[in-house]
Amino acid sequence: MNILKPADHRIPFGDADAIFDGFSKDDVIELAYASGDFMLAVDDDGTIIDAAANSSDHGFVYQWIGQKWAGTVTSESLPKIEQMLGHEDDSGLEWRQVNHIHDDGEVPVRYKLINPADKNFILAIGRDLRTIAMLQQRLLKTQQSMERDYLNLRQTETRYRLLFDNISYPVLIIEADSRLIQQANRACHGLMGSAPGSLDRKDVLELVDEADHGALITYLGAASVNGATEPVTIRLIARTGTVKISAAPFRQSGKQFLLINIDDGTHDVPGKTSDQYILDAVEQMPDAFVVTDEKQDIMVANKAFAELVQTGAFEQLLGQSLNRFVGRPEVDLGLLKKQLKDHQNVRNFSSVVNDLSGGSEPVEISAIMIDRESPIYGYSIRSVGRRERDLPRGIGDRPRTVDQLTELVGRKPLKEIVRESTDLIERMCIEAALAHTSDNRASAAEILGLSRQSLYSKLHRHGLGNLTGKDRSN
Repeated sequence: MNILKPADHRIPFGDADAIFDGFSKDDVIELAYASGDFMLAVDDDGTIIDAAANSSDHGFVYQWIGQKWAGTVTSESLPKIEQMLGHEDDSGLEWRQVNHIHDDGEVPVRYKLINPADKNFILAIGRDLRTIAMLQQRLLKTQQSMERDYLNLRQTETRYRLLFDNISYPVLIIEADSRLIQQANRACHGLMGSAPGSLDRKDVLELVDEADHGALITYLGAASVNGATEPVTIRLIARTGTVKISAAPFRQSGKQFLLINIDDGTHDVPGKTSDQYILDAVEQMPDAFVVTDEKQDIMVANKAFAELVQTGAFEQLLGQSLNRFVGRPEVDLGLLKKQLKDHQNVRNFSSVVNDLSGGSEPVEISAIMIDRESPIYGYSIRSVGRRERDLPRGIGDRPRTVDQLTELVGRKPLKEIVRESTDLIERMCIEAALAHTSDNRASAAEILGLSRQSLYSKLHRHGLGNLTGKDRSN
């Protein structure tokens, strides 16, 4: 047998004779099984004269016996088979991938050839690459989904920056606690007579006449606690006369910020008109958006939410309870409400939306609570059904833990959850029995109270281990 060729980069045993001395035929076969999923014996004419499989999943190889090896592969793989059989450029000594023709589609296989000494055939050891190909496909789908989400995020951020910078009136965004300016638009820099970007990270008090520092601090504190209040009149150091400051609080990443409008008398600064701007933006959002009161009754809903629950117009939703549409009644929104009271915002909460026709759609919910005398709640609801459909389910995908099973509550009927729970318990018991018996399947069947044939059937159904010829003979 060709153990090492001059062109190889393998490092052999120091004393191969001592290591392999006394190896029986069964030992050699076990080594071959450990190298691949199946083996083919191919004569000098390229005909498959015998085969051996390491699993019941590869029983199709026995159909190839008596056929030309080249006749079992796709046309694109024919040159590779010819190169391996002809050993051109030592190709037969390296792993080569070919695609076999199969009823369920092409089967990608990597082959390694071994030339036994004094034999008129070669041994082709094959590794089934379907599992790897499936994982690669799932990875590709995941990457594509992430790239789409990232592109949407970048586009949204670009639109926001263009909108913010091109507003005609001066606007600032500051941290509520430190009063540091996080962002100022072009009109604000022009009002202060400063270069673009030079106001970032400055204390907003540096822009205000020292005599009005106390009034501004008091106003910003009140706005942070009570929300938008009546504007305050102050003087800026960059210009004569007074301006009116109005502030609206919002939270982001667990921190509170203030959006400040500056009315210098020369720009059309919106008062109540700003509410309409916000409503228009919310109405055109691609994600569903809902505002509810303390009782979770719908106060505002955009078109995307109306489409998600399949209602004719969002006016039909006003006054209805959001519990009717989101998750398990009184459960999912109850959990969200509790978290909002503790943290004021929640991100990417997994749930489902139930439409009026009885269907459901998996969603992710981000929510905020505006703490007032009578709190109101805002919910941004994003459908993730497309993302889940983009990711192909693997063969035999099912819940593997109790946590995964409990996540199905509200998404599947109890009958289906019980069936999947039974499958999970059965699989766990079989795994425990195999571990207890050191993978002796005959003993495992005995302690489980099953026949060996029944155990093999369940092993195959759950995809646990490979059933070798040795196992079947037990």
